[in-house]
Amino acid sequence: MTSHPTPDLGNLSEDILDRLPEHSEDIALARMVGDSWVDVTLGEFHRDIIAVAKGLIGAGVAAGDRVALLSKTRYEWTVVDYAIWWTGAVTVPIYETSSASQISWILSDSGAVAAVVENEGHLGRVEEARGDAPDLGQVWTIDTGGLDVLRALGTDVTDEELEKRRSALTSDTLATLIYTSGTTGRPKGCQLTHGNFRYELNACLTELPEMFVPGASTLLFLPLAHVFARIIEVGAIRSGSKLGHTADVKDLVTHLGTYQPTFVLGVPRVFEKVFNTASGKAYADGKGKIFDRAAKTAISYSRALDGGKPGVLLRARHALFDKLVYGKLRDALGGRTEFAISGGAPLGERLAHFYRGIGVTIIEGYGLTETTAALCANRPSDMRLGTVGKPFAGTEVRVAEDGELSFRGPQVFHGYWKNPEATAEVLDADGWFATGDLGEIDEDGYIRITGRKKEIIVTAGGKNVAPAVLEDRVRAHALVSQCLVVGDGKPFIAALITIDAETWTGSLDDPELLAEVQKSIDEANTQVSKAESIRKFKILPEDWTEENGYLTPSFKVKRSAVLRDFHDVVEALFVR
Repeated sequence: MTSHPTPDLGNLSEDILDRLPEHSEDIALARMVGDSWVDVTLGEFHRDIIAVAKGLIGAGVAAGDRVALLSKTRYEWTVVDYAIWWTGAVTVPIYETSSASQISWILSDSGAVAAVVENEGHLGRVEEARGDAPDLGQVWTIDTGGLDVLRALGTDVTDEELEKRRSALTSDTLATLIYTSGTTGRPKGCQLTHGNFRYELNACLTELPEMFVPGASTLLFLPLAHVFARIIEVGAIRSGSKLGHTADVKDLVTHLGTYQPTFVLGVPRVFEKVFNTASGKAYADGKGKIFDRAAKTAISYSRALDGGKPGVLLRARHALFDKLVYGKLRDALGGRTEFAISGGAPLGERLAHFYRGIGVTIIEGYGLTETTAALCANRPSDMRLGTVGKPFAGTEVRVAEDGELSFRGPQVFHGYWKNPEATAEVLDADGWFATGDLGEIDEDGYIRITGRKKEIIVTAGGKNVAPAVLEDRVRAHALVSQCLVVGDGKPFIAALITIDAETWTGSLDDPELLAEVQKSIDEANTQVSKAESIRKFKILPEDWTEENGYLTPSFKVKRSAVLRDFHDVVEALFVR
């Protein structure tokens, strides 16, 4: 079974080689050394790649071999990624937060022959998994000089030998196996080729030209194990946008301030956090009412842009708040950020309008690991907030009778690794990929995501409820961290709520907190019919995190894990 035929698009090494003759002295990346940024030219980056690639060949890595890469987002991640490609091998990224059992599964299923890890802790987890991974040979640790060891292994490998490997790459060569951090079951390895990436890159650079302009720069802080960050990595290298890396989310605002990117990518939780932190700070300083008015004005201003032009009074109010409030918010993103890309989960119309109203346009798109990231996106010149835009050129979309969206295009993957049954479930003989997401296409071709097919709740009364609409609205409240709507087979809809410990430090039984959460529920209920509205809620004592197993690395709630572990809590909501 093959997906849509991929046109001959070359391979990912060409993104560097095409630019090298004229741009070798251009700044391509910046790496964090101590507390400061050190620029890296395209020529230096290329030399680093070549040295590590020769080391991999010297260590016995053959074309087509899988090499695992387990590290936080950092400069070396990108060097190793390209070095693996240069040798014709396949990168198998592993989230650095993965447990020993997850690492064990990915190493054994992929048949990885070698691994590059970041630190001794990661090395320990990989060694623990070695018994289940018979193909695994050498492991190099970045923090203890592992890349120098690799470089030394490559001193006898000639340029000709490496070039022979590199030039044998085609569009159909496998570039990476990305294991979906699915909300259910064992992760499946998505096979993405050089052609999948190159097509997706062409689409992104053509359809979003405002971002990848000369002088553009981005700071990556999402995990590079996620396809979303990965496409920005290769997009920046191809377009000549300066690429910085940081994994230190605690100091993110400081790093954004010193790096000053022109565009960033994040998941909705990041954009919610920036908003909620600013709101909380304003209230603590006695300026809460001013902030609320400024936020309302930003949203009204953005909505007015859709209708043509904001009126004179609105423009005057907007200009005043720009001096008082919006400038400080833009500073939190580094001061130069004009665009942000949001993915991984729905952003929600309110936040999208708010950010555009303060002068940072958030581009919301939609895609999956299986589709090499985005299939469609709102273009800055063609926005319809609340939708995920129109499909990229050459990408087809259709809606099944049950509302499930399917797509076809050259960025769609070639199936799951060693799993033809799972592949056949989602990919048909004509290359149509069934996403598992529900959506609709309006008369102008904009796509709106309405929920997950598997997450539709059917109440005892037979009402079909898509939880995402309610959950997004409740989560928008500054004090709420997560929300999970429940009620499958029950007489009404209810919700489990977790609280953001940074914004609320009081008791979880505090009447003030309960009133605020009720307010967020009431606000969410305005979006749905009475039969779909949340009637009861329960605040849980602990937030859901990736560490305690309730969130995926892209911050999606693992519904099945929550429903399993909080079964009694859910049942108690429906006891009279």
